[in-house]
Amino acid sequence: MKPFLDAIDERVLVCDGAMGTMLYAKGVFINRCFDALNLTDPARVAEVHRAYVRAGADVVETNTFGANRIKLRGFGLADRLHDINLEGARLARKAADEGEVHVAGAIGPLGVRIEPWGRTGRDEAEGFFREQAQALLEGGVDLFILETFRDLHELEAAIAAVRSLCDLPVVAQMTIEEDGNSLDGTPPEQFAPALEAVADVVGVNCSIGPAPMLETIERMSTITRARLAAQPNAGRPRDIEGRNIYLSSPEYIASYARRFIQHGVRLVGGCCGTTPEHIRLIKANVKAAGGRATHASPLQRETVSVAVGARHASPVDVIPRDQRSQLARTLAEGRFATLVELIPPKGWVGSDIVERARMLKIRGVDAVEIPDGPRGARMSALALAVLVQQQAWIETVLQYSCRDRNLLGMQSDLLGAHAMGLRNLLIVTGDVHSVGDYPDATTVFDVDSIGLTNVVTRLNHGLDIGGQAIGSPTGFHIGVQVNPGAEDLESEVRRFEYKVEAGAEYAITKPVFDLATFERLYTRIEHARLPLMVGLWPFESLLNAEFMANEVPGVSVPEPILKRMRCAGEGKAAADEGVAIARELGNALKSTVQGVHVAAPSGRVEAALEVLAGLR
Repeated sequence: MKPFLDAIDERVLVCDGAMGTMLYAKGVFINRCFDALNLTDPARVAEVHRAYVRAGADVVETNTFGANRIKLRGFGLADRLHDINLEGARLARKAADEGEVHVAGAIGPLGVRIEPWGRTGRDEAEGFFREQAQALLEGGVDLFILETFRDLHELEAAIAAVRSLCDLPVVAQMTIEEDGNSLDGTPPEQFAPALEAVADVVGVNCSIGPAPMLETIERMSTITRARLAAQPNAGRPRDIEGRNIYLSSPEYIASYARRFIQHGVRLVGGCCGTTPEHIRLIKANVKAAGGRATHASPLQRETVSVAVGARHASPVDVIPRDQRSQLARTLAEGRFATLVELIPPKGWVGSDIVERARMLKIRGVDAVEIPDGPRGARMSALALAVLVQQQAWIETVLQYSCRDRNLLGMQSDLLGAHAMGLRNLLIVTGDVHSVGDYPDATTVFDVDSIGLTNVVTRLNHGLDIGGQAIGSPTGFHIGVQVNPGAEDLESEVRRFEYKVEAGAEYAITKPVFDLATFERLYTRIEHARLPLMVGLWPFESLLNAEFMANEVPGVSVPEPILKRMRCAGEGKAAADEGVAIARELGNALKSTVQGVHVAAPSGRVEAALEVLAGLR
């Protein structure tokens, strides 16, 4: 049998279809780990491989798409990673030996975001991919197919991992939307040339059917001379009596094989919903086409490439920091800034909050911070920030949490917030906790605060997460949070430095009740020279103080402070003592920090104003 690259240069090769679809059809529930079947039910996996070989596939992929450490950990199988991948390669090899068929080690995404969007570093990601690829190599694969990637950074990390181990051919495939862009918005005009530089075959797979995929292949063929691959789904799935069924017929899918070939595709197959019958008819159409692929003319390719390059290289005028907001100007000029927190109300009526914001404006507070933490039936922080800014005529700081949104949703939210006049952001990862009256609600952590800071920095430079121009750049003033009371101070400092590197322009601490705790952090981060605002929380009662001390992670309330609250008694006396403590902390730190962020427990803006009035 000829080596894979020699074979694909000689004729168009047909890859197999959907292992997952076939196992699902054989009664394997979707909540099972399909990759683990290599060990627990190898006969069933081998049966699927043989079915595709009999259908005429030239390449079969190992049943290891999700067999990386991150995904296997979710099933409690991380310690079986090597065995699952090794046996996956052996099963495919045994079936492939029944014909002249190449075995491709299948590797999919990790299932977590990597830098610059997520907290997993690129070197760490490469390590995860490398250990999977090593086991597949030991199993005797002929090539690697890295598929269904939405993030170009992650796919490049996977390719680098494979290249560090061997020189076997690499097929690199992004997954795309119907508009041809990746699921993160990267256009083929950007990802195709990038992959051409590091992979042997460049392609797209999954998510969409053959018709929109053909349009993307046409675009790719005009800007790259790489060997192309196309593996579409059998259309979009339909829910029929509780089962996901793909309804595009084998005849329909196969009819596109010739069209793919006409635009340079040399590896054609199928993804979700494609069965051995689909592959059998695709193979027949490839044979009928003579197995010859064509490419766009060099002149056409050069013309398009120049146009694309010009579009992405267009310079933008980044808005200077001190022109983004009043708060940004205050901090940039070295003046002391004051913020007061106002929590979104339950329900949709926000008139009381607006009135409190007006009071703060009259009393000279610089801005109102709207937290994104409270959940349940509350107005969104974004909506309240707009209302306050428009109706109370005071600038707002929108705290924006990564917890409940995916990356594309966050990007859309922020573009909308900018369009409505919001400029100051406080980016936080968000906490995991039960969802108030909705304990069955779920949380989403697509990226963390470091990743979102990178996103906003890109928007400020006129680019979306996919690297495409958005027109006029945004002018967000980017703030981040830092916690002096973090249990793991090394990690907190490291994450703060990553945030600064990602583009943070100011920081606000979580509530501080202990000067020693603050100093412990400050000495580690002052070199960043980022404007720092200290968080102050005026206790309203002993119960409130004990709650903060014992039930809020990362908050340190020293015993002398608790003793003062115990001695203060109850009611107004306790609230006055809470204000006094916050004032003392603010005055002690005023010469060190560049502002204060004062909470208003239970909406008591009077307490916050009393704290501010006492700062000398």
